Amino acid sequence: MSYPSPLWQPGPGEPARIADAPASATAAAVPPRPRRGGAILWVAAALLVPVLALLVLYFLRFLGPAASIVGMILAVVPFVIVWFAVRLIDRWEPEPRRLLVFAVAWGAIAAVAIALGVDALLSFLTGGLGDVFRSVVQAPIVEEIAKGLGLLLLYAGARRYLDGPVDGIVYGALIGAGFAFTENIQYFAVSFIEGGTVQVVSVFFLRAVLSPFAHVMFTSLTGFAFGLAARRALRTGPAMRYALPGLVGAMLLHALWNGSATFFNFFEVYATLQVPLFVLFILGILALRREEARLTRARLGEYAAAGWFTPQEVDMLATGPGRRSSVAWARSLPGDRSAVMKTFIRDATALAAARQRALSGRDATAPAQERELLQRTTAARAALLAR
Repeated sequence: MSYPSPLWQPGPGEPARIADAPASATAAAVPPRPRRGGAILWVAAALLVPVLALLVLYFLRFLGPAASIVGMILAVVPFVIVWFAVRLIDRWEPEPRRLLVFAVAWGAIAAVAIALGVDALLSFLTGGLGDVFRSVVQAPIVEEIAKGLGLLLLYAGARRYLDGPVDGIVYGALIGAGFAFTENIQYFAVSFIEGGTVQVVSVFFLRAVLSPFAHVMFTSLTGFAFGLAARRALRTGPAMRYALPGLVGAMLLHALWNGSATFFNFFEVYATLQVPLFVLFILGILALRREEARLTRARLGEYAAAGWFTPQEVDMLATGPGRRSSVAWARSLPGDRSAVMKTFIRDATALAAARQRALSGRDATAPAQERELLQRTTAARAALLAR
């Protein structure tokens, strides 16, 4: 069996043979979607609640209600931009909404609290290490470790939803977006207190217009590394062989970003280095997305050989234009069946991902998910073709 890229090469596994499709599809009852997730994530999510309360008290105490509200309103703008950009990346095989919310919450609450706590501790122990050290050394190390812990929790508690590098990038990007949201509240609030509207506009331009994806890019490197580890069916311990180099890369990129504003002319470095890095980041994501489409085609082709899909359906499901045209066709059917078509596309893509996990042998629940998703896609097709 050949694979289009080493990124998609599964580890050793003995996948079950795909059963032949029944002679005719019937509109069987659609099985409910089970809620899955490790207990470790529920515990971590519960702990975020008191930490959030402490952060709110911190902002109200040191920044005041008015400045905090101004900062929060302005911070929403870059966050919304990043959220929709990441959701575009995630459209091919969407991740569970609850895990996306957890990623944002970890970055916005836990990672910020860890960074503030370490900063306060170091200031108490050393009397302050200087702004340059804090910006170029301390912040990249502490903040990327704090954000990376969220990815580690997701890997340990919900590894079955990490199907490869793109998923890792999505989770890492949202953790970074959450961190930037809370950090921006502080930056905008402080600028409002110190310089009023003029300074707020200047800081908003630098952070919300020029660099809304900075933290997203940093933590995406760690997420990419965790995604590679998941693709290779590694347990949490061995996965650190991939995660640590990704984390170091995130720290170096973060330090380079902060250092460009400290030691060099920020706008010159931004134009000559940061913009090209961002372009490479986008091109890399597009390449990975193309690999996702190839993977979907390869795995669904195996189901087509067993009669579960037609070759035309595989072509439709494995391309963006094919998906869009199929939704448009379903919208023209009596009663507008576009929602059913979207469900069919989503479940078929999840089926391809489950088959890939079965091939790698990294998910013991993959065969059960396969049966469930085959039943769902069969029911969706019957609903689409019903007169």
